[in-house]
Amino acid sequence: MDELESVAEEIRSCKKCKLWLYRKNAVPGEGNEKAQIMFIGEAPGENEDLEGKPFVGAAGKLLTKLINEILGLNRADVFITNIVKCRPPNNRDPEPDEIEACSPYLDRQIEIIQPKIIVTLGRHSTSYLFQKMGRRMDSIGKVRGRFYQWNYKNDYIILVFPTYHPAAALYNPQLKKILEEDFRKIKDSISSKTVTLDNFLYGSGDKGKESNRNSSK
Repeated sequence: MDELESVAEEIRSCKKCKLWLYRKNAVPGEGNEKAQIMFIGEAPGENEDLEGKPFVGAAGKLLTKLINEILGLNRADVFITNIVKCRPPNNRDPEPDEIEACSPYLDRQIEIIQPKIIVTLGRHSTSYLFQKMGRRMDSIGKVRGRFYQWNYKNDYIILVFPTYHPAAALYNPQLKKILEEDFRKIKDSISSKTVTLDNFLYGSGDKGKESNRNSSK
């Protein structure tokens, strides 16, 4: 069993907060264990709870479409997860104690995958990552649509890109337009000279560690 699957097994049997009482399935996340891009939402919904997979409802279909049509990638190329791995009752917002109990799983997933880019979907995952980065988040509307450098464990840089949660855009054409614009910015980044699509998909060894070391010499 690899490290990522080991974390997933722990999540499926987790009882660290009250959400385990209501779940049908925990939702660890899915995708490429060597993904260069990671998407982090807030919590599973009803469909995700039933299937044990992230972003499989209407919001998930929109996310998949954005990944396919704008980024030119497949879901299998990326890793998709949430900050909270079990569905809150009636799809309410995750509570602070639930985030505190569950977020160490996310921390371990990030450490194992070592993505080049993390896209935070919505205010909850953005707020959590900003806290890790030592940044203040006023609102998702004010911080979305740009890259922020996270000096991960003083070892290498992860680019964090906040945007709206796809669920917020489902019935709001203006937000959907903004979400599409944000994904085009991500596409521009992964197609740039510094991060070519081939390097983005297949990497070059240690996912940026070596290049960062060389650039500091």
